[in-house]
Amino acid sequence: MALNTREKGIARKENRDRRPKAHVKHVRISSRKVISVIDLIRGKKVEDAKAILTFTPKAASPVVLKLLNSAIANAENNLDMDRNSLYVAEVYANPGPTYKRYVARSRGSASPMLRRTSHISIVLDAK
Repeated sequence: MALNTREKGIARKENRDRRPKAHVKHVRISSRKVISVIDLIRGKKVEDAKAILTFTPKAASPVVLKLLNSAIANAENNLDMDRNSLYVAEVYANPGPTYKRYVARSRGSASPMLRRTSHISIVLDAK
């Protein structure tokens, strides 16, 4: 039993994706709003993506820029990759949990307010 588990662990380690990546979870922005920002940087070089995110006037831009900087730092420090050869290979935003709140309405009634969250991931690769 233990031998099979050890072999599975070794096989997973050999097949693991070696590309640098970064994730952020439970960001208080709707994933629909984040997708419009991450579509701008998909496939771009890292320096171009940073410039685009710096000058994009959307609420999700600072969050995605911070995540991109984290992925770059992971590439440089953990995998010894050159910053100039990196590009954004994959970037995606998935919906996270929705916080359900209520807001007061007329005549003592209440209406639901859905506060959506998202999980954002960036995967870099070398040219």
